[in-house]
Amino acid sequence: MKKLTALFLALAMIFALSACGTENATVTASPEASAEPSAEASAEPSSEPSETPADGGDGSEGGNTIVVYFSATGHTEAVAGYIADATGADVFVIEPAEPYTSDDLRWTDESSRVVQEYEDESLRDMELVSTDVPDWDSYDTVFIGYPIWWGIAAWPVSSFVTANDFTGKTVVPFCTSSSSGLGDSGTLLEEAAGSGTWLEGMRFSSAASESDVTEWIGTLGL
Repeated sequence: MKKLTALFLALAMIFALSACGTENATVTASPEASAEPSAEASAEPSSEPSETPADGGDGSEGGNTIVVYFSATGHTEAVAGYIADATGADVFVIEPAEPYTSDDLRWTDESSRVVQEYEDESLRDMELVSTDVPDWDSYDTVFIGYPIWWGIAAWPVSSFVTANDFTGKTVVPFCTSSSSGLGDSGTLLEEAAGSGTWLEGMRFSSAASESDVTEWIGTLGL
């Protein structure tokens, strides 16, 4: 009888120890599982700052360069976009307060707006939507783009240039045209500005490719 009692007590102790071990395993597993989400969450913020400069935005790379342009039919806009992509530059669009329509730009029509402005220089001093570039003083390099009109820069660009101070800035003109060259357009803008260091600039065809533009930028040494 004593042997049976001892056997029952031994079995009872084995079951008790087994249950206790199972309970401890469940408790210790809980903190490990809850640690995984906190590790993932901490990894996300650390990756964001390294990605931000690569997007252009406020990163230091390209932060001191800006592309300023006026585009009548989209050709200059395309080149300006290639320059901005290649340099990480910011962009400012020159916009006449009274936008040009397709009829306004009919240079073969003597009654069109653009012909009237060509014949009467007083009409070229036009109001722009804005000439104020945010943080203008922070830019060291300014690309200025425009289509060629009658051998010179489209006049909305002159209105922008005369309204801003280019002191301490390197200015790089670029233009688009179907046949005309850069001509004196850059020189005339430099004279109108009266400040800044103006480079010779570059003329692109209306069908300029991105590789044409990036190759030119590589020669500037900026």
